Amino acid sequence: MDDKQKRGSADRSRININEGYEVDYWSNKFGVSKDKLKAAVQTVGNSAHAVEDFLRK
Repeated sequence: MDDKQKRGSADRSRININEGYEVDYWSNKFGVSKDKLKAAVQTVGNSAHAVEDFLRK
């Protein structure tokens, strides 16, 4: 389970598609649908940087 008390860099650099608030945040940040975000995470992994690079292509 996601520990909301820990807000270190590891938590900010990973996308947890099992947490609704994270899906909302990252899909808004990248300007994509939730489904597109989830597909990107499944393709390149949960690194926010890798997902961002993938979505820019």
